[in-house]
Amino acid sequence: MLGDRGTVTAELATCLPVLVLLLAVALSAVSVAGQRVRMQDAVREAARAAARGDDATARRLAHQYAPGATVSIDRSGGQVTVVAGGSMHLLARWLPSVTVTARAVAALEPGADGGTGGVPP
Repeated sequence: MLGDRGTVTAELATCLPVLVLLLAVALSAVSVAGQRVRMQDAVREAARAAARGDDATARRLAHQYAPGATVSIDRSGGQVTVVAGGSMHLLARWLPSVTVTARAVAALEPGADGGTGGVPP
């Protein structure tokens, strides 16, 4: 029995860094998933506004839902496509950043003016 003294402490000291790393990976995955949901909400709302012909509101909504995201709006073939993306750092700044992108497509509404914000030509 005397030879087993300190075994539990040694095992805990060996496993604790692995458990902390596992927790960090899990929290990072949840953080990335949350950012992905915010980005998808941003492009969905932006696509709806851009389909009405209001690009200014589309960009404002995209930045409201996903601050710091880069937003591009493209119209072709009766559809508007909004793509937003941005990079985010994981739990620590020294870890690599992850790029999160989202894309939404909406049909242009009849009478949409092509992105002039509702001002007639």
